Amino acid sequence: MRRAFYALLTGGILLAASACGTAPGSPGANTTAGAAPSIPPAGPACEALAKVYDQNMGPYAQALTTLATDPKTIAQAQQSLAAFATAVQEATKGSADTELEAAGKQAAKQMHAKSTDAKFFATIKSTDDVTKAIGPTLTEWLGPVQRRCA
Repeated sequence: MRRAFYALLTGGILLAASACGTAPGSPGANTTAGAAPSIPPAGPACEALAKVYDQNMGPYAQALTTLATDPKTIAQAQQSLAAFATAVQEATKGSADTELEAAGKQAAKQMHAKSTDAKFFATIKSTDDVTKAIGPTLTEWLGPVQRRCA
């Protein structure tokens, strides 16, 4: 189980790292010379989001992994997701990219809603369930935010 956690954590960190430096106008951005970027610069908000991901992904994954073996830790898992949601909203709040701000608000709303959904957490009983909650589910919530920063 510990190997699964570290594999998920490493994958999450690599995902966040792959988004770093790719905001339009940043050194790693893939832009054509002379072409105007199609996405407004959101560099600081995207950098803040990468930090949020780095700081919250590990605790969320750990809380879910613990929950898979001990259902009594549901409150810890719920709190971890709620903290993650709040951090996402704060990182995008006031962004120069209004679409990024809206995407962050929507992602945070979805994450907050799930953080109070005991049924969602009750389904997490194995490492496969943890993988699903961290992989496809989290990607669904954060996808619109990630697209604005990619």
